[in-house]
Amino acid sequence: MKCPSCSEDDDKVLESRAVRGGAAIRRRRVCNRCAHRFTTYEEILRDSMMVVKRDGRLEEFSRAKLENGIQRSCLKLPISRQKVGAIVDSIIEELERRYELEIPAQAIGDLAMERLLSLDEVAYVRYASIYRHFKSLEEFVREAQTLRKASAAAAASSEKTAATDEADAPKP
Repeated sequence: MKCPSCSEDDDKVLESRAVRGGAAIRRRRVCNRCAHRFTTYEEILRDSMMVVKRDGRLEEFSRAKLENGIQRSCLKLPISRQKVGAIVDSIIEELERRYELEIPAQAIGDLAMERLLSLDEVAYVRYASIYRHFKSLEEFVREAQTLRKASAAAAASSEKTAATDEADAPKP
């Protein structure tokens, strides 16, 4: 591996570890010439997946594009880059399980919105506003109201479950 600092191809691997759930290997290296330390990743090369856009065009799948979209929706929220990376990894793993080579763009967006909804409501609404192409404030407000109703229903359901569990508990 060529050193990014001096371009020498004589280096030593200091540490190797599995990352992305075993889908890749992270290697920490040091150049034997200039002592610069750098990191490389090794992963299985798959046939490139293609995204089928809404208008039928095909575009090569880009992890960076997906990660950038999710990262932008999480901007100024208490969500780490590692968490965003984990979300992207889980979306890609799900897509690879479901599809061979062609992935509908809608499937990517739906999975991203599902993951963001469970992570942070603000990030979800930000992503939805781009993904669903809101044309007016009314569309945006409607989505926020739908989200609020779903959150209220989920809270009521969990309270009901907790009350049922408490009632079913054996009495001392």
